[in-house]
Amino acid sequence: MTVSGVFAALTTPYAHDGTVCLPDLKQNVHRYNHTDLAGYVALGSTGESVLLTRAEMDRILVAVKEEAAKGKTLLAGAGAESTAETIERTKRAAELGYDAALVKTPYYYKPAYKPEVLIAHYRRVADESPIPVLLYSIPQFTGIALAAAEVAVLAEHPNIIGIKDSSGNVQGVGEIVAAAPPVFQVLVGSAATVYPSLAIGARGAILALACALPEKCVELFEVVRQGHHEKARELQSTLARASKLIVSEMGIAGVKHAMDQRGYSGGLPRLPLLPLHQEQKKRLNALLATLEPAAVRA
Repeated sequence: MTVSGVFAALTTPYAHDGTVCLPDLKQNVHRYNHTDLAGYVALGSTGESVLLTRAEMDRILVAVKEEAAKGKTLLAGAGAESTAETIERTKRAAELGYDAALVKTPYYYKPAYKPEVLIAHYRRVADESPIPVLLYSIPQFTGIALAAAEVAVLAEHPNIIGIKDSSGNVQGVGEIVAAAPPVFQVLVGSAATVYPSLAIGARGAILALACALPEKCVELFEVVRQGHHEKARELQSTLARASKLIVSEMGIAGVKHAMDQRGYSGGLPRLPLLPLHQEQKKRLNALLATLEPAAVRA
């Protein structure tokens, strides 16, 4: 299975009463269907998955599957603290027709999570999952990073096909690419590192920024693939600047506000996350104005 290209890490829209708004989610996916995004991740970090109930997660998976265009690759965030729950989530994603499961590291019992523990966890999940598994390392949220040596061991499993590395560490990405077999697919989760990561062997990216600026994120991937490195460097600089403010500094609230400005349904994050204050909105709007005019919702 191939997972190259740029994927949007879908956000979760909420209605005024705080419930998940599936019509807005479907409208976003409908618009993304008309871009060259390779596919979508439902229930990832940008989707506020840790703030959702199990019933909400299920409804989101169903809605995204229903609305996604044919040919878009669908990845389901399936990581949980227990191995058993993670396996259940991968099986449910498979039932709904998802192509692969994106499985973040467990993190609550950090002192216990030595490399051998994480390796055993992922092997068991991969053994039981009906669909391929992508490892997911996001140490800025979990405090746990998958090192190249661990990834190389896990890459030997026939049902573990790749990793999303969101560390932002290009050297670490290069170490994973070098340590894993050629068929193992490395994707990055930081828009600021897409170009250098692709240059050293990454296959693509899963990006929060692609929720607001899908065309520009895809354009960067394409110009790198075509070997237009001067243009790639220019685009990477632009996206790095956007990612720093929108994603790194302002988080999910920033991503959602940027989406609102571009005609998508972003809305507010769920408590305890807070919306942007007015000064943050002004800074973000000023940045977006330098990139392209606001889009009209289709």
